[in-house]
Amino acid sequence: MYASIIRIVTILLLFSAMAYAQNDKKTINDTLVYKQKYGLRLGADISKLARTYFDDDYTGFEIMGDYRLSKRIYIAGEIGNEEKTLETDYLNNTTKGSYFKGGIDINFYKNWLDMENMIYAGFRVGASTFSQTLNNYTIYNVYNQYWDQQYSITEGTEFTGLTALWTELQIGLKAELFNNFFAGINLQLKVLITDKDIDNYENLYIPGYNRTYDSSAFGGGFGFNLSYLVPIFKKDKVVIQEKEVEE
Repeated sequence: MYASIIRIVTILLLFSAMAYAQNDKKTINDTLVYKQKYGLRLGADISKLARTYFDDDYTGFEIMGDYRLSKRIYIAGEIGNEEKTLETDYLNNTTKGSYFKGGIDINFYKNWLDMENMIYAGFRVGASTFSQTLNNYTIYNVYNQYWDQQYSITEGTEFTGLTALWTELQIGLKAELFNNFFAGINLQLKVLITDKDIDNYENLYIPGYNRTYDSSAFGGGFGFNLSYLVPIFKKDKVVIQEKEVEE
C-alpha cells in the first residue's frame, strides 16, 4: 500500500515539474530584416533562337524585360521580330514583321528570405506591323475534278502595311539559378481583337501572335527565356518569427 502511494506521489511530482517547466517559457517575436532587390530584368526568348536554328521556314528573336513596382507587381513587356513561311498543298506564304507587347505581371509565389523567384500570371496588349507575300498558289478546276485540272501561279504578290492588335494572358515562372541570373518558362493564351483585312485573302500568320485560324479568334504560344536582373535599389523585407524562450 505504501509503495502505491509513493508511486502516485512520484507521478504527481513529475507532472508538476513538467507543468512548471512549460509555464517557465514564454513566446517572443523575433524580427528579421532582409533586403529585396528592385530593378530592371532583361533577357531573351531562347526558344525562338533555337527554332531559328532548327526550322528553315522560321527566323525570329524576342527581347523581354520587367521592372518591379511593388512586392508582387511588375511592369513587363516583350519586343521582337519574326519571319515565317507557311506551305500547304495549295499555297506558299511568307510573313515578316515586328511586334511589341506590354502589360503587368503579378507574382503569387511567397519567397523565403531574400529569394526573388516568381510564379506569376500576366496580362499583355500586343500590336504588330508586318507584310505578307503570297509566293505561289494552285487553283483547282472544281468543274472538272475527274481530270484533276489545276493551274499554278508562281508570281509573288506582296501585301504591305498590315497591322494587328490582340490581348494575351501569360502564366509562367522565373527561377533564380544563381545571383541575379534567371531562367523562365511561360504559356500564352491570345485573343485577336482586330487585324487589317486583305481583299480575297487573309492573314495566315501574325508576328508575335503566331498562326491564325479563320474559324477562331483564339491563339496560343509559349516561351523559354534567360534573363539578368540589374539591381537599382533595395527595400527591407521584414519577417516575424515566433520562438519560445525560458524566463
